[in-house]
Amino acid sequence: MDFKKAVFLDRDGTINFDENGYINNPDDFQLFSFSGEAIVTLNEMGYLVFVVTNQSGVARNLYKVEDIELVHKKMTKNLGEKGAIIDDIFFSPYHKKGAVEPYNIDHEDRKPGLGMFKKALKKYNFNIKKSFMIGDRYADIVFGKKAGLTAILVLTGNGERAFYKKRKEWEYKPDFVVRNLLSAVKLISKLESK
Repeated sequence: MDFKKAVFLDRDGTINFDENGYINNPDDFQLFSFSGEAIVTLNEMGYLVFVVTNQSGVARNLYKVEDIELVHKKMTKNLGEKGAIIDDIFFSPYHKKGAVEPYNIDHEDRKPGLGMFKKALKKYNFNIKKSFMIGDRYADIVFGKKAGLTAILVLTGNGERAFYKKRKEWEYKPDFVVRNLLSAVKLISKLESK
């Protein structure tokens, strides 16, 4: 039996602009111009597309779970207008330094913990070895590597600063470093054709 393959995408800084952090209002959510094309290409290549995003603003009392859901509604609508499909969205509202119960704990759903990965794997049963993680933060790379995924760092969002200033301290290294999400998808396409 040929299992499905998946691409995990970080949200802020990977799919959309992340200038100020803690996006809690749909009006502040803005896709990168290339995100629709990138995700459409993944859809056409037969990948399941999952968004996995840390949203500690809930634990920090900056916004509520309902606010995240409204932002995600806008994201899926904007992507849908470009023909792009997100198969599922997983988010972690947890942070151990938060103030709001029950989210003010150290939880495995928070990347680089593998809680969101485990939920996706249980629900969709995909081939890990043929799957990828794409993100702009070190936590995304650790998440990907610990899960057994091919990890790709994008230089959008926090990526450039993280890579050029801190990479020597990193225990886990990305498999690839690319300019943005569309570059990552083009790379996946090339890897598939080998």
